[in-house]
Amino acid sequence: MSLGLNFSSNDTCEIHDGALPHFLPICYSIICCFGLLSNTISVFVFFVRRHDDTSTAVYMRHLTLADSLLVLCLPLRIYYHYKQGPYFLCKVVGVFFYINMYASISFLSLISLDRYLKIVKPVWVFRIQKVLWSRIASYIIWVVLFIGTAMFFVSNKQKNPCDKICFHFHDKGLLAGSTNLAVVVLFGVLFLVFIVFYVKIALKLRTMEIGKGDPNTQNRKKRLVLKTFLVPAIFTLCFLPYHAVRVPYVLAQMDVIKELDSKQLLHTLNEYTLLLSTLNSCLDPIIYYFLSSIYRKTILCAIQGKFKTMYDLNRRRISINRSITEI
Repeated sequence: MSLGLNFSSNDTCEIHDGALPHFLPICYSIICCFGLLSNTISVFVFFVRRHDDTSTAVYMRHLTLADSLLVLCLPLRIYYHYKQGPYFLCKVVGVFFYINMYASISFLSLISLDRYLKIVKPVWVFRIQKVLWSRIASYIIWVVLFIGTAMFFVSNKQKNPCDKICFHFHDKGLLAGSTNLAVVVLFGVLFLVFIVFYVKIALKLRTMEIGKGDPNTQNRKKRLVLKTFLVPAIFTLCFLPYHAVRVPYVLAQMDVIKELDSKQLLHTLNEYTLLLSTLNSCLDPIIYYFLSSIYRKTILCAIQGKFKTMYDLNRRRISINRSITEI
């Protein structure tokens, strides 16, 4: 049953939802539960523990914050999905959701840049690798994201019946649509740079001497390269499908694509790919687990019920990433 039945015959949203109202809330609920659990542990590791700061540690803290805030948006997104909720509340939750999604993209990219500089160019020390500059870069990202989304907070157009439904297909004007398309282009450029970084990192790791004289050196190198590509694999899985669909979807919102069937298909694809992007909030802790020994030890202590050991481990003043094998 489509939501169009909630309106009068003269006020019906032509974009129907099909099985989405039944499928997506279940998936978002699962992501919310796992995300709350995993990001609570991440907050404990990266905010409570006393350690020597590094540029990577700074980015990891902000990435954890972005993921945690995105997960906190999900209960309201689940409750108001495909409903006529309070317009301003739906607008704030929707915009805040995207702020944290793009914050996650930004901090994953900065972590990748940091790894690239430390592994491929270990002799050089750039300003962005220093803790102070890492903090400044992180704050700039938050400020730019909030300022960049300000116009979406003040927008109050509800000309189309679909615009009255929370988190649904909404019409966009020229300014909002152009801004969305520009973000997709920036993501495309960022994605290409991201891939180049990790290809160079992998090539560098293959030529490095690890455990000279150790017969298992080649296996260790292979594991190290696989661990290195965990980050771009998750990044690609979560964010590339969404941005691939985003261009035609925004054009449909701007009414450049006018066919109703095309709009219907793009609306469905947008919702499924957005679900994939939300999954990133659960997968980032997996990155921490495989690439950070401190995070891994904390998880193992928690599973074994060794909470005092876990607490003592995270009170030591040691660096989160002590070697190139971490993050």
